[in-house]
Amino acid sequence: MIRSVIRGTGSALPAQCVTNAELASRVDTSDEWIVERTGIRQRYIAGEGETTSTLATAAARAALDAAGIDAREIGLIILATATPDHTFPATATQVQAALGCNGGIAFDVHAVCSGFLYALTTADSMLRTGLASKALVIGAETFSRILDWEDRTTCVLFGDGAGAVVLEAQDVVEDGPGIIASRLHADGAHKDMLYVDGGPSTTGTVGHLRMRGREVFRHAVVNLADVLKEVLEAAAVTAADIDWVVPHQANARILDATARKLDLPAEKVVVTVDRHANTSAASVPLAFDAAMRDGRIKPGDLVMFEAMGGGFTWGASLARI
Repeated sequence: MIRSVIRGTGSALPAQCVTNAELASRVDTSDEWIVERTGIRQRYIAGEGETTSTLATAAARAALDAAGIDAREIGLIILATATPDHTFPATATQVQAALGCNGGIAFDVHAVCSGFLYALTTADSMLRTGLASKALVIGAETFSRILDWEDRTTCVLFGDGAGAVVLEAQDVVEDGPGIIASRLHADGAHKDMLYVDGGPSTTGTVGHLRMRGREVFRHAVVNLADVLKEVLEAAAVTAADIDWVVPHQANARILDATARKLDLPAEKVVVTVDRHANTSAASVPLAFDAAMRDGRIKPGDLVMFEAMGGGFTWGASLARI
């Protein structure tokens, strides 16, 4: 069977790391308040010259190096972001030009924190139907530029960064590597719980992020548990078969609650929210790259990716590494 096999991973972070203590000097908050409610201890904030496209390009290059693949072999780039460099053209095309692999397919996907899952599933479908043989799937964000730094309930939660994976279509046996099953969902009825209060066709401004945290938390735990069960059923495996869960790094309490709902031991969940905060579409590939590079995730492991974001959108994908 043809599957999309993960050949390499990469990530990139801005130069500036901002701790909770440093943030407390600018915002009415404290390290204790942030850690207790979110598990976040620091985040990276993009500086001058650091954009979504520059972070995405650096993460893509790291993933290509890990895969041992030349950029000119890439026929498809899908970049998940809610903070593109420009309204248009797609930031993916800027990454494509920077990498020197022009002529293939390149476009952005906008599903906020679920964006990487949407991009990964889309790339998987396109590879399996032969539209390309090798792809870059990237999640990249500069959320610091849409935050209201006077709103202490939201500005402490987010950071900037990028993560990437290289996929290759390969003919594999049934228990071989590759993406096995994915499920995606959306429900626009809840858009007012997590949104940005601006946009080209409404206000003509970029706007700022707004969130009703308690309501988002409740929806996240239920929706993520449900979609994880869907993917397990589609792949004909159980939660006990999973070696690792790589979740969207929104909040430590959401990660804990979702794991408990599925009877997943905490030691199977990759957690980087303490280091990176919530990097939206970048969070899953950032956490995945961290766990690949420190040796936690090994060839043959069964890995579940999951995320939920504004919209609401949510999804999960199961892959053997």
